[in-house]
Amino acid sequence: MIPPELLRQSLVETVAQSLREDVGSGDITAALIPEERVTSGQVITRETAVIAGQHWVNEVFRQVDPGVQVQWHVRDGDRVQPNQVLFSCEGRARSLLTAERAALNWLQSLSGVATTCHHYAQLVAHTGVKLLDTRKTLPGLRLAQKYAVTCGGCFNHRLGLWDAFLIKENHIAACGSIAQAVQAAHQLAPGRPVEVETETMDELKEALAAGADTIMLDEFSLEDMRAAVALANGTSKLEASGGINAETLIKVAETGVDYISIGALTKDIKAIDLSMRLNAF
Repeated sequence: MIPPELLRQSLVETVAQSLREDVGSGDITAALIPEERVTSGQVITRETAVIAGQHWVNEVFRQVDPGVQVQWHVRDGDRVQPNQVLFSCEGRARSLLTAERAALNWLQSLSGVATTCHHYAQLVAHTGVKLLDTRKTLPGLRLAQKYAVTCGGCFNHRLGLWDAFLIKENHIAACGSIAQAVQAAHQLAPGRPVEVETETMDELKEALAAGADTIMLDEFSLEDMRAAVALANGTSKLEASGGINAETLIKVAETGVDYISIGALTKDIKAIDLSMRLNAF
């Protein structure tokens, strides 16, 4: 779970950056409109989607003009249909037009993540598996995308390199063995989750003996995954990983693994088609 204070700090900073790159020294086209002109508008979706990004949209309007009023007709995590109104806004026409692109960029991108996650989660809803995101996120948008993942019904893996151990081949080689790496991790940061990446059944057995909290099965065959589930017997959580997509996902989930990590949840995203319609001035 993302700490609320960390998410809020990231939200404010990334929204400010999105406005700096779009507005720059000022919106010269919006300046054509009389400053006192007030109007209202609505944002609709042109396609079916799962919504995420409400807080980012609110923050865009807050930073552009705190006087703009935003009224949401949906909540993050809601599934919406084409032409459905997502939110209404009212305020100075200049402010609405200046904020429009940045606000929609956030909403369309994060809703794209949530929609993809919802699709994947529905595919394996008949199993007990949890789908995890990865660190394959757009630079600077890590926490925003991981928030959107949860709106779509999937789950967060570690947020970064600081909140959990993921011991891979090079870490094992440097430490001497899986057992030594796991022991060192427990000594360095007691209580932090320790996961070990394995590529063979022998490495899986070593990780189980070492007491790893979670063991990643990297590109295991379906047969080996089923054998790993039987071998672990609940003593360590098992995470399937490596090249898993919508076509292979169901069979992997049905092996009985606890988690499946999928980079595509955050890196292969198609934005949702949205539109802002302003009322007559």
